[in-house]
Amino acid sequence: MASIINFKDICKDFKVPERSTGRFKTLKNFFVRKHKTVHALKSVTFSVEEGDIVGYIGPNGAGKSTTIKIMSGILTPTSGNCEIDGLVPWKNRRQFVKNIGVVFGQRSQLWWDVPIMDSFELLKDIYKIPDEEFKQTLELLNKALNLEELLGRPLRQLSLGQKMKCELAGSLLHRPKILFLDEPTIGLDAITKLAVRDFIKFINKEWHTTIILTTHDMSDIEALTNKIILIGKGQILYQGSFDTIKNKYSSDKTIEVEFARDYDEISLEGYEVVSHTKKFATLKNLPETEFHTKKFVNDISKKYEIVDFQVYSLSVDEILAKLYSEFQL
Repeated sequence: MASIINFKDICKDFKVPERSTGRFKTLKNFFVRKHKTVHALKSVTFSVEEGDIVGYIGPNGAGKSTTIKIMSGILTPTSGNCEIDGLVPWKNRRQFVKNIGVVFGQRSQLWWDVPIMDSFELLKDIYKIPDEEFKQTLELLNKALNLEELLGRPLRQLSLGQKMKCELAGSLLHRPKILFLDEPTIGLDAITKLAVRDFIKFINKEWHTTIILTTHDMSDIEALTNKIILIGKGQILYQGSFDTIKNKYSSDKTIEVEFARDYDEISLEGYEVVSHTKKFATLKNLPETEFHTKKFVNDISKKYEIVDFQVYSLSVDEILAKLYSEFQL
């Protein structure tokens, strides 16, 4: 399948003022400005195929927002090439924005004090959407997101979850080929979060929309994406399947053990004792120890009387934390 997004050796530098501490040095800052160069992106290269849902992840300050702003045409890179759907975002901005939708979790494209439907009508005019197409798209969005009761109310009267539904609908009225989502489920309750995820899957399947998702909610990554790109300190550290990452750490286990009687101390070769209180202990296998249920039971039963045990694999957040630690992020 052809790539719809091609990022090649993109660098982005920012000049920021240096601030000195101390009474006299602070006063000097008003008259003599010193600057330093911050390398936000360092030769970033990746590609995204049409129809992908890509999780673009990394710790705070890694370069995610800078990348999204370049891809959406807001920023111009210091060097490198970027082509999205055959266009250079910052050079062909007017033509480019017709094919993208952007949703930022903490920012709104809708008008605060007017009914949602009026905001949608304004967006229809901005994107020059034909009447019949607008009507059909709105009906589809209304059905998928249950918007009917919200359209007559201003944005300021809506809950966070209702606002996010309307933001998603507003960004999709012109049926963009590419949708950039920045923290789309931040602050949402569990029910609304599931509804938003289902909708993202729906437009990806029905419209073949390519989606770039930046989020700190790793459950979003697991539920939605078929590929992840990990960025750290302005550099791409990994790109590929999230399943590959999960399989890498699939042997890491946490085992909760209940003993038949109290034990003052617990130890088992190849395992770290995370916690221990008399009849209960939590163990983790060391990196060089591959967990096998039968062997674990045999080994621990030789030293202790056990009643029961439970084995847990790493959570998504723990997997990403391990991945970050490997790259010292």
